Amino acid sequence: MGHLMTDFTPISELAQRLRRRDVSPVEITQDCLRRIEKLNPGLNAFITVMSESALAEARRAESEILRGEWRGPLHGVPVALKDLIDTAGVRTTAASALYQDRIPSHDAEVVRRLRHAGAVIIGKNNLHEFAYGGSSLVSYFGDVHNPWDLGRIAGGSSGGSAAAVTAGLAYAAIGTDTAGSIREPAALCGCVGLKPTYGRVSGRGVIPLSLSLDHVGPLAATVADAAIVLQAIAGYDSADITTADIPVADYVSALREGAKALRVGVPRGYFFDDLDPEVASAMEHALRGMQSLGAELREVQLEVPTDRTLQAAESYAYHAENIAKSPELYQPETVRRIRSGEKVSAAEYIQRRRELDEARRSIGQVFADVDVLVTPTIRMPAPAIADLRANSDALRPAELKLLLNTRPFNVWGLPAISLPCGFTQSGLPIGLQIAGPHWREDMVLQLAHAYEQATAWHKRQPQKYSEYGDASRGK
Repeated sequence: MGHLMTDFTPISELAQRLRRRDVSPVEITQDCLRRIEKLNPGLNAFITVMSESALAEARRAESEILRGEWRGPLHGVPVALKDLIDTAGVRTTAASALYQDRIPSHDAEVVRRLRHAGAVIIGKNNLHEFAYGGSSLVSYFGDVHNPWDLGRIAGGSSGGSAAAVTAGLAYAAIGTDTAGSIREPAALCGCVGLKPTYGRVSGRGVIPLSLSLDHVGPLAATVADAAIVLQAIAGYDSADITTADIPVADYVSALREGAKALRVGVPRGYFFDDLDPEVASAMEHALRGMQSLGAELREVQLEVPTDRTLQAAESYAYHAENIAKSPELYQPETVRRIRSGEKVSAAEYIQRRRELDEARRSIGQVFADVDVLVTPTIRMPAPAIADLRANSDALRPAELKLLLNTRPFNVWGLPAISLPCGFTQSGLPIGLQIAGPHWREDMVLQLAHAYEQATAWHKRQPQKYSEYGDASRGK
């Protein structure tokens, strides 16, 4: 199944090698492109591979680094984008026939920031159509497959992004998360996925699912790498009303703080209900591990919001015109989901929006007694594609079950990360979720990094994806 890999190079180390000119951005980009060519047919993680422009960006990065103009740890590093994030002059499809030929004229703000940091944009990842689902089995461009077992889902809606990072097709990816769409695929594929605080990263130029709940964030191989990417994309955007003008912490140096004396809240009610036995056992092991790092565990009770009316209404509002005009250009299941928001009245929408604001305000009280919250990310390992296909009526309920533990953190708008904390006996990854107070990504990353460094889960890689040599590894 998996084995401990000795030659994986995270961005945090790769950056120093690039800066010292031990390795070239061109070699690294060519290597990723070779891996995509070899592995993407099985995974279906990419909709568009930007080979030519990526190599041109890599050559530019190489000459800048040679001139001593190093821009930071993402300079010359190949990064992928979920294909609902606008790229100027490159089609951005949201995995839908409706947008199969849509070519934006501007980069999304998050892409502008990545380019400013010197990242090489290698391509656009497959996703659940319009991000409206947690399986990535509803896409005009076909299913995304899990790198640990091609017969299982990669999760969604950022399924292609998680699969690409796990299989080493890109060093990091940018996804979006409305109910768990970064953290769920990260957990099911065994990589790191971070949903920042609502308003921490600009969503301008990102095709929305639900404007009140959408978050943009990184998927990466390690916690440090997620911190590096977040550093590049976080911060106020005066043209995006959802972003807040609140200073951005130094996420990378926060990692050195460790987990000592952190008060860890464990909300067993709801979040630990109906766990798969192997997930339950991995969680208990992880909690004991945090205690041994010096964290203090405290049981907490949370009132968990479960209403989905707001998301349904906002999704319908975005799609209403196209659904009326050309429903045949959407996958039938997506049409059904979008139409679920058709009957929400203005009065009900206003009430639900008010409840959201109240939930975001009141959750802060929890952090008077604890510093962070820890839960399982997903209550079960990745389901088999065949099982979800067997009965079309069962797909949505199965996805909703997968998103039970992630969705509340979108309502609360809290920063939350998923990182590996174990594997099932059949070799499927298990994810641990850590959340913190608004704007305290630094604290969430701190505990996540301390736990990750004390374990070896992040070093484990699907056997068949470690066979292909690459420019950055093992030299």
